[in-house]
Amino acid sequence: MKALVIAPQPFFSPRGTPLSVYYRTLVSAENNINIDLLTYGEGMNVDIPNVRIIRIPRFGLFGNVRVGPSYLKLFLDGFILLWTIYLLIRNRYNFVHAHEEAIFFLVFLKPIFRFKLIYDMHSSLPQQLTNFQFYESGFLWRIFKKLEDKGLHDADAIITICPDLADYVNSIVRDREKHLLIENSIFDPVKLKPKNKSITRTGQDNQPCEQPVNIPEGKRLVVYAGTLEPYQGIDILIESFKLVIQTIPSAYLLIVGGSNDQVAFFSKLAKAQGVDQYTMFTGRVTQSLAKHYCSLASVQMSPRSSGTNTPLKIYEQLASGTPVVATNIYSHTQVLNSDVAFLVEPEPVDMAKGISTALREEERAEKVATNARKLYLNKYSRPVYENKMQRLLKLIE
Repeated sequence: MKALVIAPQPFFSPRGTPLSVYYRTLVSAENNINIDLLTYGEGMNVDIPNVRIIRIPRFGLFGNVRVGPSYLKLFLDGFILLWTIYLLIRNRYNFVHAHEEAIFFLVFLKPIFRFKLIYDMHSSLPQQLTNFQFYESGFLWRIFKKLEDKGLHDADAIITICPDLADYVNSIVRDREKHLLIENSIFDPVKLKPKNKSITRTGQDNQPCEQPVNIPEGKRLVVYAGTLEPYQGIDILIESFKLVIQTIPSAYLLIVGGSNDQVAFFSKLAKAQGVDQYTMFTGRVTQSLAKHYCSLASVQMSPRSSGTNTPLKIYEQLASGTPVVATNIYSHTQVLNSDVAFLVEPEPVDMAKGISTALREEERAEKVATNARKLYLNKYSRPVYENKMQRLLKLIE
């Protein structure tokens, strides 16, 4: 069997790594499916059995691809479309796996080339236009909405990644049997190809650090690892930490990730709050180094202030054996409850209370962490993930 995966994202990128694409192709390859993966020029080639990575030109003069809709993505997606048509002419694919906006043109190519179509839906793209304020009128939104609905109706199988998105899809599609909720819940180490020549970076800001920072001894680490986008609630976390150290002076905040500009911005905020001596920023780091920092944590954080999609980090935090403090918003509560995490309101006082409780009440924290690991093993572990992928492949046989 042969498949084409269209991933209009940097693959593999320190800023926006499409881990779901990686794991879906990995599991498919384990079923002896030969895969062509078409993606942007930006990123690094990873070693996946039976997968050939095909890249459009880099176009580095236009800068790096960022999170959310952009004119650069529209430009690059035009080349993705041309490469897709070329590959479909040259090869006979049993199915095509469309990640995100690739569905918009693949629904029209499907009847021409007669392939089975999987829609890997990580968000509602019309909703993204609204969230990122990418348009000024409703005309573009209506076009995206019609294209998205057509993709949902015409796809032979649909993947969603969180209950909120699953409910949205079920409210639209007629055949719910073709829809599977497959959370991005596995996190095996990613293996880069040796002597990786496809690494494409445009300056120091994009280079992940490989050397660990020196963390003061005798500290109880509160660790956040992820992007530093506004919706992640880093400002709330920093403000809350001012209250934490008043009662637990051994607490130390380690913030892993973020661009140079973001680190500079939040470093100023930490200084303004008087917690700069209790806070360290690492900037972007390698995947293995981020895991190392998280393994040192007494508490792991997910302070997100808004959103509905479940953060990828939540699944790894559940499996970690470390207590998690997360905001009590739908983005988290689709997966978390008070048995498996310390849920707090997205404001400084309650967040500080949650962090302090997790640090002080060690017996309760251990019980919460144990419950979290049991939840992960029962609902989100690799065997569960692979079982869902096998059901998906059976849908399109």
